[in-house]
Amino acid sequence: MKRPVCLAIGGSDTCGGAGIQADLRMFDMLKAQGCSALTALTAQNPREIIRMDPVPLAQLDAEMQAVFDYYDVAVVKTGMLVDAEHVAVVAAALQQYHAGKPVVIDPVMVASSGAVLLDEGGRDALLSALVSQASLLTPNLDEAAYWLGRTIGHAKEDARILAGRFQCAVLLKGGHGEGKVLSDVLAMPDGSVTSFEHALKAWSEEQRHGTGCRLAAAIAAYLALGEALEGAVSKGIASARQYT
Repeated sequence: MKRPVCLAIGGSDTCGGAGIQADLRMFDMLKAQGCSALTALTAQNPREIIRMDPVPLAQLDAEMQAVFDYYDVAVVKTGMLVDAEHVAVVAAALQQYHAGKPVVIDPVMVASSGAVLLDEGGRDALLSALVSQASLLTPNLDEAAYWLGRTIGHAKEDARILAGRFQCAVLLKGGHGEGKVLSDVLAMPDGSVTSFEHALKAWSEEQRHGTGCRLAAAIAAYLALGEALEGAVSKGIASARQYT
Protein backbone atom coordinates (compact mmCIF):
# COMPACT_ATOMS: atom_id res chain seq x y z
CA MET A 1 0.00 0.00 0.00
CA LYS A 2 1.11 3.56 -0.68
CA ARG A 3 2.36 5.25 2.46
CA PRO A 4 0.38 8.28 3.70
CA VAL A 5 2.34 11.53 3.62
CA CYS A 6 3.25 13.48 6.76
CA LEU A 7 4.80 16.94 6.53
CA ALA A 8 7.06 18.02 9.38
CA ILE A 9 7.63 21.77 9.73
CA GLY A 10 10.38 22.73 12.16
CA GLY A 11 14.07 23.14 12.83
CA SER A 12 17.01 21.01 11.73
CA ASP A 13 19.03 19.23 14.44
CA THR A 14 22.66 18.49 13.61
CA CYS A 15 22.83 15.51 15.97
CA GLY A 16 19.61 14.07 14.58
CA GLY A 17 17.97 13.36 17.93
CA ALA A 18 15.28 16.01 17.68
CA GLY A 19 13.71 18.33 15.13
CA ILE A 20 13.10 17.43 11.52
CA GLN A 21 15.56 14.53 11.51
CA ALA A 22 13.79 12.82 14.42
CA ASP A 23 10.40 13.44 12.82
CA LEU A 24 11.43 11.86 9.54
CA ARG A 25 12.91 8.81 11.25
CA MET A 26 9.73 8.30 13.26
CA PHE A 27 7.53 8.67 10.18
CA ASP A 28 9.61 6.09 8.35
CA MET A 29 9.61 3.69 11.30
CA LEU A 30 5.80 3.78 11.40
CA LYS A 31 5.40 3.34 7.63
CA ALA A 32 4.43 6.90 6.73
CA GLN A 33 6.21 8.95 4.07
CA GLY A 34 7.92 11.98 5.55
CA CYS A 35 8.37 15.37 3.92
CA SER A 36 9.85 18.46 5.55
CA ALA A 37 9.96 22.24 5.54
CA LEU A 38 12.67 23.95 7.60
CA THR A 39 12.12 26.93 9.86
CA ALA A 40 15.67 27.12 11.23
CA LEU A 41 19.15 25.66 10.98
CA THR A 42 20.87 24.78 14.22
CA ALA A 43 24.31 23.68 15.34
CA GLN A 44 23.59 21.51 18.36
CA ASN A 45 24.24 18.32 20.25
CA PRO A 46 22.13 16.72 23.00
CA ARG A 47 23.62 19.10 25.58
CA GLU A 48 23.57 22.53 23.93
CA ILE A 49 22.58 24.67 20.96
CA ILE A 50 25.68 26.46 19.73
CA ARG A 51 24.12 28.47 16.91
CA MET A 52 20.68 28.94 15.38
CA ASP A 53 19.80 30.71 12.13
CA PRO A 54 16.17 31.17 11.00
CA VAL A 55 15.41 30.07 7.45
CA PRO A 56 14.33 32.97 5.17
CA LEU A 57 10.54 33.27 5.07
CA ALA A 58 10.43 32.93 1.29
CA GLN A 59 12.41 29.68 1.48
CA LEU A 60 10.09 28.23 4.13
CA ASP A 61 7.04 29.21 2.09
CA ALA A 62 8.52 27.67 -1.07
CA GLU A 63 9.35 24.41 0.70
CA MET A 64 5.79 24.04 1.98
CA GLN A 65 4.32 24.94 -1.41
CA ALA A 66 6.55 22.41 -3.17
CA VAL A 67 5.29 19.62 -0.91
CA PHE A 68 1.62 20.58 -1.03
CA ASP A 69 1.68 21.04 -4.80
CA TYR A 70 2.85 17.47 -5.38
CA TYR A 71 1.61 15.39 -2.45
CA ASP A 72 -1.75 14.77 -0.84
CA VAL A 73 -0.50 15.54 2.67
CA ALA A 74 -2.46 13.56 5.26
CA VAL A 75 -1.11 15.20 8.41
CA VAL A 76 1.08 18.18 9.26
CA LYS A 77 3.24 18.19 12.38
CA THR A 78 4.90 21.42 13.54
CA GLY A 79 7.83 21.83 15.89
CA MET A 80 10.22 24.74 16.31
CA LEU A 81 8.68 27.85 14.68
CA VAL A 82 11.15 30.54 15.80
CA ASP A 83 9.05 33.74 15.82
CA ALA A 84 5.79 35.43 14.82
CA GLU A 85 6.82 35.89 11.20
CA HIS A 86 7.55 32.19 10.70
CA VAL A 87 4.33 31.24 12.52
CA ALA A 88 2.35 33.53 10.20
CA VAL A 89 3.85 31.95 7.05
CA VAL A 90 3.07 28.45 8.34
CA ALA A 91 -0.46 29.39 9.38
CA ALA A 92 -1.19 30.91 5.98
CA ALA A 93 0.12 27.86 4.12
CA LEU A 94 -1.94 25.47 6.22
CA GLN A 95 -5.05 27.56 5.68
CA GLN A 96 -4.46 27.59 1.93
CA TYR A 97 -3.34 24.00 1.34
CA HIS A 98 -4.37 21.91 4.36
CA ALA A 99 -7.60 23.37 5.73
CA GLY A 100 -9.72 20.88 7.60
CA LYS A 101 -7.03 18.20 7.76
CA PRO A 102 -5.18 17.00 10.88
CA VAL A 103 -2.48 19.23 12.34
CA VAL A 104 -0.35 18.23 15.35
CA ILE A 105 1.35 21.21 17.02
CA ASP A 106 4.30 20.59 19.30
CA PRO A 107 4.77 24.08 20.83
CA VAL A 108 8.55 23.93 21.09
CA MET A 109 9.43 26.99 23.17
CA VAL A 110 12.68 26.36 25.06
CA ALA A 111 15.36 23.71 24.57
CA SER A 112 16.48 21.60 27.52
CA SER A 113 19.69 23.64 27.46
CA GLY A 114 17.68 26.83 28.00
CA ALA A 115 17.93 28.21 24.46
CA VAL A 116 14.76 30.03 23.35
CA LEU A 117 13.24 28.32 20.29
CA LEU A 118 10.02 30.35 20.06
CA ASP A 119 10.17 33.99 21.16
CA GLU A 120 7.38 35.79 23.02
CA GLY A 121 5.89 37.25 19.84
CA GLY A 122 5.91 33.79 18.30
CA ARG A 123 4.10 32.36 21.30
CA ASP A 124 1.34 34.95 20.92
CA ALA A 125 1.14 34.30 17.17
CA LEU A 126 0.94 30.55 17.76
CA LEU A 127 -2.20 31.08 19.81
CA SER A 128 -3.79 33.68 17.56
CA ALA A 129 -3.00 32.20 14.14
CA LEU A 130 -2.15 28.51 14.39
CA VAL A 131 -3.83 26.81 17.34
CA SER A 132 -7.25 27.38 15.76
CA GLN A 133 -6.15 24.97 13.00
CA ALA A 134 -4.81 22.33 15.40
CA SER A 135 -6.21 18.86 15.88
CA LEU A 136 -3.84 18.30 18.80
CA LEU A 137 -1.54 20.48 20.87
CA THR A 138 1.25 18.68 22.77
CA PRO A 139 2.73 20.96 25.46
CA ASN A 140 5.11 19.71 28.10
CA LEU A 141 4.62 20.78 31.71
CA ASP A 142 6.68 23.95 31.35
CA GLU A 143 4.90 25.04 28.16
CA ALA A 144 1.49 24.40 29.71
CA ALA A 145 2.52 26.37 32.80
CA TYR A 146 3.46 29.31 30.57
CA TRP A 147 -0.04 29.43 29.09
CA LEU A 148 -1.72 28.91 32.43
CA GLY A 149 0.38 31.61 34.06
CA ARG A 150 1.24 29.27 36.95
CA THR A 151 2.81 25.95 37.72
CA ILE A 152 0.86 22.78 36.95
CA GLY A 153 -1.31 21.75 39.88
CA HIS A 154 -3.62 18.91 38.90
CA ALA A 155 -2.61 17.65 35.46
CA LYS A 156 -6.06 16.40 34.43
CA GLU A 157 -7.82 19.61 35.38
CA ASP A 158 -5.12 21.82 33.87
CA ALA A 159 -5.21 19.87 30.59
CA ARG A 160 -9.00 20.24 30.58
CA ILE A 161 -8.66 24.01 31.10
CA LEU A 162 -6.27 24.35 28.15
CA ALA A 163 -8.42 22.21 25.85
CA GLY A 164 -11.44 24.34 26.66
CA ARG A 165 -9.53 27.57 26.23
CA PHE A 166 -7.96 26.62 22.89
CA GLN A 167 -10.88 24.52 21.60
CA CYS A 168 -8.62 21.72 20.45
CA ALA A 169 -7.40 18.48 21.98
CA VAL A 170 -4.44 18.90 24.33
CA LEU A 171 -1.94 16.21 25.27
CA LEU A 172 -0.21 17.41 28.43
CA LYS A 173 3.07 15.51 28.41
CA GLY A 174 4.36 14.40 31.80
CA GLY A 175 7.90 13.55 30.80
CA HIS A 176 9.34 16.44 32.81
CA GLY A 177 7.49 15.35 35.93
CA GLU A 178 8.87 13.76 39.05
CA GLY A 179 8.44 10.25 40.37
CA LYS A 180 8.79 6.74 39.00
CA VAL A 181 5.41 6.78 37.23
CA LEU A 182 4.69 9.52 34.71
CA SER A 183 1.36 10.46 33.19
CA ASP A 184 0.45 11.95 29.82
CA VAL A 185 -3.04 13.47 29.88
CA LEU A 186 -5.24 13.83 26.79
CA ALA A 187 -8.04 16.39 27.21
CA MET A 188 -10.73 17.06 24.63
CA PRO A 189 -12.65 20.32 24.10
CA ASP A 190 -15.83 18.63 25.38
CA GLY A 191 -14.17 18.15 28.77
CA SER A 192 -13.39 14.44 28.55
CA VAL A 193 -9.96 13.36 29.81
CA THR A 194 -7.87 10.22 29.32
CA SER A 195 -4.68 9.51 31.24
CA PHE A 196 -1.81 7.35 29.96
CA GLU A 197 0.50 6.23 32.74
CA HIS A 198 3.92 4.70 32.21
CA ALA A 199 7.05 3.99 34.19
CA LEU A 200 9.95 6.42 34.05
CA LYS A 201 12.67 5.08 31.77
CA ALA A 202 16.34 5.37 32.69
CA TRP A 203 17.36 7.03 29.44
CA SER A 204 20.73 8.63 28.80
CA GLU A 205 21.10 12.32 27.98
CA GLU A 206 21.26 11.43 24.29
CA GLN A 207 18.14 9.25 24.44
CA ARG A 208 16.16 11.95 26.26
CA HIS A 209 17.03 14.51 23.60
CA GLY A 210 14.04 14.99 21.29
CA THR A 211 11.52 12.81 23.13
CA GLY A 212 8.78 15.41 22.66
CA CYS A 213 9.49 15.68 18.94
CA ARG A 214 9.37 11.93 18.49
CA LEU A 215 6.11 11.58 20.41
CA ALA A 216 4.32 14.26 18.38
CA ALA A 217 5.68 12.78 15.14
CA ALA A 218 4.52 9.29 16.13
CA ILE A 219 1.02 10.56 16.86
CA ALA A 220 0.97 12.37 13.51
CA ALA A 221 2.01 9.17 11.73
CA TYR A 222 -0.74 7.14 13.36
CA LEU A 223 -3.32 9.79 12.46
CA ALA A 224 -2.11 9.58 8.87
CA LEU A 225 -2.51 5.82 9.02
CA GLY A 226 -6.17 6.23 9.95
CA GLU A 227 -6.18 5.94 13.73
CA ALA A 228 -8.68 8.01 15.70
CA LEU A 229 -7.07 10.59 17.99
CA GLU A 230 -7.11 8.64 21.25
CA GLY A 231 -5.75 5.53 19.53
CA ALA A 232 -3.08 7.57 17.77
CA VAL A 233 -2.00 9.07 21.10
CA SER A 234 -1.92 5.68 22.84
CA LYS A 235 0.07 4.04 20.05
CA GLY A 236 2.27 7.12 19.65
CA ILE A 237 3.25 7.02 23.32
CA ALA A 238 4.12 3.32 23.05
CA SER A 239 6.18 3.84 19.89
CA ALA A 240 8.05 6.83 21.29
CA ARG A 241 8.94 4.83 24.42
CA GLN A 242 10.29 1.97 22.31
CA TYR A 243 12.43 4.30 20.22
CA THR A 244 16.13 4.48 21.15
